[in-house]
Amino acid sequence: MQNYIMAIDQGTTSTRAILFDQQSNIIGIAQKELENYYPHPGWVEQNANDIWASTVGVMFEVLAKTGIKDTQIAAIGITNQRETTVVWDKESGQPIYFAIVWQSRQSDSYCEAFKAQGLEEMIKEKTGLLLDPYFSASKIRFILDHVAGAQERAERGELLFGTMDTWLLWKLSQGAKHMSDVSNASRTMLMNLKTLDYDEELLKLWNIPRCMLPEIHDTSEVYSYTSGLFDHPIPIAALVGDQQAALFGQTCFDAGNVKNTYGTGCFLLMNTKEKIIHSQHGLLTCVGWRIKGQTAYVLEGSVFVAGAAIQWLRDGLAIISSSSESESRAKQVNDCDGVYVVPSFTGLGAPYWKPQVKGGILGLTRGTKQEHIIRATIESLAYQTSDVVFAMQEDSGLAIKKMQVDGGASRNDFLLQFQSDILNTQVIRSTISETTALGAAYLAGLAVGVWKHQDDIRKQFQVASIFEPMMEEENRIAHLNGWKRAIHAIMEF
Repeated sequence: MQNYIMAIDQGTTSTRAILFDQQSNIIGIAQKELENYYPHPGWVEQNANDIWASTVGVMFEVLAKTGIKDTQIAAIGITNQRETTVVWDKESGQPIYFAIVWQSRQSDSYCEAFKAQGLEEMIKEKTGLLLDPYFSASKIRFILDHVAGAQERAERGELLFGTMDTWLLWKLSQGAKHMSDVSNASRTMLMNLKTLDYDEELLKLWNIPRCMLPEIHDTSEVYSYTSGLFDHPIPIAALVGDQQAALFGQTCFDAGNVKNTYGTGCFLLMNTKEKIIHSQHGLLTCVGWRIKGQTAYVLEGSVFVAGAAIQWLRDGLAIISSSSESESRAKQVNDCDGVYVVPSFTGLGAPYWKPQVKGGILGLTRGTKQEHIIRATIESLAYQTSDVVFAMQEDSGLAIKKMQVDGGASRNDFLLQFQSDILNTQVIRSTISETTALGAAYLAGLAVGVWKHQDDIRKQFQVASIFEPMMEEENRIAHLNGWKRAIHAIMEF
């Protein structure tokens, strides 16, 4: 009987269940949108019970859609929005506060206080992370401080913390297992990168009881089994953060392999294998995955505004009617005519880390057309990506020979060709766009023997398009120098 893998992709805006067969083909998808709550400016919260309900719903829906029985599911792999934090009552299973989403800034004051005490470098050395409310530690601290009696209850062992992987595992197993994997734990700002365990000094600093934290396990293993949902218990065999899952789904198994997800922003990850590299350019260091005790570390850089810049052309400037129109309009001119768009609508991310910088359009003349601005906006995605890639190369000493891409904007051929030209490297778009879910499926399948080795998975990788650099070196350098001038002008404004 054919064995299928079910991937649960629990994201910020929706929860999805995707079924894959043993040849990595998508058999079925079910999706349910999620509501985000914004109680105050900068705050973003979700109802963890709604996330659980959406997960159950999409699991049953995808089976109903495809006609596949639960007995045919070899394993479930869970990939999740990272850092989003929920604290719940161990007995009742009820959250004591809404889940605080990774984007939320409501715990910023804790991070600022620690920065003022000069603790940022120590925290970065231990965790590989910048001291920022992005990560889970300050969110846990916020909940314990803002729910009456929570600190005392946590110390008595009555409360549990989890990121979404942990929450779903706990619910799926009916409270039998309270676990996380190293990829998610490395984003809590509580795990030491070297020991791969919670750091006592950090727990004391944040005043977070260890007893409320999940056990840290390998990324690919049988954690538990579904309980009470299906007639047939299904192994839950992978937990993995979404960006690390995409790296695995892209089969970036070797040192120096890089993937870029062109979403609302961009997430770039480089596999550095067993080597922990502390960035000198504001990149993050975390764990990619651990399989049978073998750990792969990654460097990560974020671009705040990527696909969101194309949406701005559509919704803000109203010079395109759809995102897909941007490509054909950009091709109507031969170049940008010296125009550069720096879409730092929410500040500049890596490697600049200038959160207060505003965006700008530079190089305008009387001859500038809408098409020049559209083309320059698309090119800005490639320039921002190249900034992070160049920083990764400097930090790691590894030459990047190719970059594998996914995400909505990766369907834009003009963007990927320009990206290849500017990086002077090969850009590869895979046939399957659902690489995040695919990574979770691969990791679960490895744990239960659907695939024996990573080499088996590598053989299944399907290439849709390869973009080779075609730009002359002199032209490439001129383009990059123009971008650098635009960035510096924006930062000085």
